[in-house]
Amino acid sequence: MNQRETAFADINARASDEVDEARDARPQRHVGRSMERLEDPAILTGRGRYGDDIGVKPGTLHAAILRSPHAHAELVSINTDAALKHRGVRAVLTRDDLRAWSRPFVVGVKSPMEQWSLAMERVRYVGEPVAVVMAETRALAEDALDLIKVEYAMLDPVTSIEQGASDDAPVLHERVGTNVISDRHYRYGEPEAAFESAAHRVKLVAHYPRNTCAPIECGVVVAEYLSGGEGYDVTSNFMGPFSLHAVMAMALNVPANRLRHKAPRDSGGSFGVKQAVFPYVVLMCLASRKAGAPVKWVEDRLEHLSAATSATARLSTIEAAVQSDGRITALSYDQLEDCGGYLRAPEPATFYRMHGCLTGAYAIPNLLVRNRVVLTNKTPTGLVRGFGGPQVYFALERLMQRIALELKLDVLDVYRRNFVPADAFPYRAAAGALLDSGNYQEALRRSLAEGGYDELVARRDAARKEGRLYGIGFAAIVEPSVSNMGYITTVMPAEARKKAGPKNGAIASATVSVDVLGGVVVTIASTPAGQGHMTVCAQVVADVLGLSPQEIVVNVELDTHKDAWSVASGNYSSRFAGAVAGTVHLAAMRVRDKVARIVSKQFNCRPDDVCFESGRIYARGAEDGALSFARVASNAPHWAPALLPEGEEPGLRETVFWTPPNMEAPDEHDRINTSAAYGFAFDMCGVEVDRATGRVRIDRYVTAHDAGTLLNPALADGQIRGAFAQGLGAALMEEFRYGADGSFQSGTLADYLMPTTCEVPDPVILHLETPSPFTPLGAKGLGEGNNMSTPPCIANAVADALGVEDIRLPLTPSKVMALIGIDDPEPSRPELREAPAPKPSLPGGKALTAQGIVDLPATPEAIFAVLLDANALAKVIPGCHALEATGTNQYRADVTVGVGMIKARFEAQIGLSEIDAPHRLRLAGAGMSSLGSARGNGLVELTRIDNGTRLSYDYEAQVSGKVAAVGGRMLEGAAKVVLRQLFESLGRQAAGKPVGTDGSWLARLVARFRRHS
Repeated sequence: MNQRETAFADINARASDEVDEARDARPQRHVGRSMERLEDPAILTGRGRYGDDIGVKPGTLHAAILRSPHAHAELVSINTDAALKHRGVRAVLTRDDLRAWSRPFVVGVKSPMEQWSLAMERVRYVGEPVAVVMAETRALAEDALDLIKVEYAMLDPVTSIEQGASDDAPVLHERVGTNVISDRHYRYGEPEAAFESAAHRVKLVAHYPRNTCAPIECGVVVAEYLSGGEGYDVTSNFMGPFSLHAVMAMALNVPANRLRHKAPRDSGGSFGVKQAVFPYVVLMCLASRKAGAPVKWVEDRLEHLSAATSATARLSTIEAAVQSDGRITALSYDQLEDCGGYLRAPEPATFYRMHGCLTGAYAIPNLLVRNRVVLTNKTPTGLVRGFGGPQVYFALERLMQRIALELKLDVLDVYRRNFVPADAFPYRAAAGALLDSGNYQEALRRSLAEGGYDELVARRDAARKEGRLYGIGFAAIVEPSVSNMGYITTVMPAEARKKAGPKNGAIASATVSVDVLGGVVVTIASTPAGQGHMTVCAQVVADVLGLSPQEIVVNVELDTHKDAWSVASGNYSSRFAGAVAGTVHLAAMRVRDKVARIVSKQFNCRPDDVCFESGRIYARGAEDGALSFARVASNAPHWAPALLPEGEEPGLRETVFWTPPNMEAPDEHDRINTSAAYGFAFDMCGVEVDRATGRVRIDRYVTAHDAGTLLNPALADGQIRGAFAQGLGAALMEEFRYGADGSFQSGTLADYLMPTTCEVPDPVILHLETPSPFTPLGAKGLGEGNNMSTPPCIANAVADALGVEDIRLPLTPSKVMALIGIDDPEPSRPELREAPAPKPSLPGGKALTAQGIVDLPATPEAIFAVLLDANALAKVIPGCHALEATGTNQYRADVTVGVGMIKARFEAQIGLSEIDAPHRLRLAGAGMSSLGSARGNGLVELTRIDNGTRLSYDYEAQVSGKVAAVGGRMLEGAAKVVLRQLFESLGRQAAGKPVGTDGSWLARLVARFRRHS
């Protein structure tokens, strides 16, 4: 028996058993039901294949990036000599290498702004890459970073949207000449007339803060420069959009086919932010070219928080023209978007992804918009879950509540009167969005009825009678999915778009193939990050081919040289359910149709009468003649092509490219259908605010969703819960904080707080299904909705509880206490009541203060003598390697200072002034290191006591850069420890005692061991 016959004997034996079992079984659809994820066994048993798990070639070097500790400074000089001599270092990449091998990244607006993969003449945010060290290990590379000497000339920073938009702000890019890099006006309908005739005008100013998603896995890039002009080979966990593949190739100055990009099977979360891996793909390609070897870089948590990306901060002034019954006839938006130090692709996507649906779920015919993109000395922004939606809906949904309050209407009636009518779909919104399907009134009705609205009202009434703070909030949003790739061009004037040529569509691709033994493999370019794409694709194909999902293999690894992909490929904008899964369905249907045509001749029936069920293929009404799918699908296409009907090609592999039929480029009036489909969510929550602590407790949260056809309800609910958790974090906890000097102050997960399972209640989830007419399966996205709806819903509930108008996120306890307006009680201890008010901090950086008293075993005169003696002073300064006098009471020092695990070697200037020997003096210092800057000064006073001297100190300091970013919760204590060590060492030196570890816990421990031995 030959190989083919052996294979078919096994297939026939299995098929016979399956036929017997299946005769009485009814076929069960897999799409639309929950099932365990096919991805999970490997992940749960530690066999996932993440970026850092992938093996690398022998000789691969490890990269560490030197980043700017300053928000805004001229880059005067970079000296890498010492770093290049360090053990294990192969090469160092600097700005001097870039012009020969690369170009600046393309910019999304017409502007002379330039961003290279390394800072060139100026740094514009804390964390901007300045140099890359390539060494044998990551540790050796990081050690060498400390040896790179960089000279900066400090510039005034721009740290807020308002400052950036002002005429007298420092300009970040001199060639641009302004920080407002784009200023566009849009007009739809007759908004001026609507406002003129409106019975009421309701206005609100909304601030949306910077935040992020912080996936458990950070960025990973392995890059190799290929000799012979072959280009670059890259593996990374970049998640798309793959329009940025062209951006990377152009930045590397190579054709797109010379940049091969591969993505691993597994990714530890993304939520949009792994779009920001693409600049590091370019940077590591250049590092590999410089080193002459493959280079691997793994982003650490501080790098990710401080320098990867951020949601845009937005300042919105929104106004509505409103009739007396609450009907809105026009909206006006004036929006300023903080995009950071550079407008980095794909920005200003966050502005324009939502442009077509700025009127939300409401039938508002008139719209006026002004969009200004503002540059600040902060991290460049990018895609963060729901990008654009949280910013728009925080303003719009807060406004809906204000309309109800100012007109003394029930907010639910305001919703009902303004919702798009259920019989109006598909509905064309004022700015161009084609809302495909929905029944918003029914979703509201079910939310109230099944979510227990009457009970929440009763709880609020009871709480208020008892003097407690309880509120109810709502939010209604349309969730766009499957982005139109042309929406970003709406930022350009119509004449510029016409000159550049139209852009539109949302191409998805999928391949379904059948191998020589009848096994089915699905290949997609969706770069999943934990959502369950493999499971859903298997369900879709199983239904089409009459198989079990467990029999389907789904390949989600991506290789741009081997797989089908498009500019729209990737994992963003909730495109999977509507576009990718739908395209998989189309590819599977082509395979099914081909198999039906091949076998119909044998069955003597029409192809339409061929049935696929339970692993069998048969002619309708003739199940007794069923054949196994594996035999039919592998026989003629692979083993016996001579049996193929005329016109059929050998093989069984179908690749489909699909784009939504309802997408066009922006028209001459700037109307744009920004997405293929629009889901809907209506949220309701009850919250109670603790008067004593300001803590906001979610009493109940109800979220009703219409995402068209649900492909897998369990995965859908998982996406909703995840987005709800992130939306809750944005509402109550998460915000990137910056100092007045632009220093980043949220560099650890102790400073950038995120909710855990302890803080996230389980929401009540309700589903409504109105299938989309524009996607193959009728499905829409739902993975981002609650990141859009939850922040305004909670904000509206808190506003209802407190009776306040201005709500700013996140609603941390301190912010809520300020809204409640309760003064802190007077301290009970008299000495605290008499304590002086805290002094204003030095401008910029992370503010530190320390006051204390130390009794020293030496006279004031002896202590002063040490302070004025360079050699003696060097011995008492903690971490001092060298101290050199540069003038009278002026010194230059080489000092190592650390906070936690972060240590930096500073070149410091130390000076003594206001000397009144031996009673008092002022000690001042300023230092610079690769990890940031520090400066401070303090008054030291000496008072004679019986056994020596009582030294009191009052010190304040500022630190910036990495030390400030990671030490937000430790710096105050560390400063006190360092100062106490300094003055205790000073006393021992003045008393003639050894200045070592004597008296420290370590010395005492060592001494104890010695005594016992």
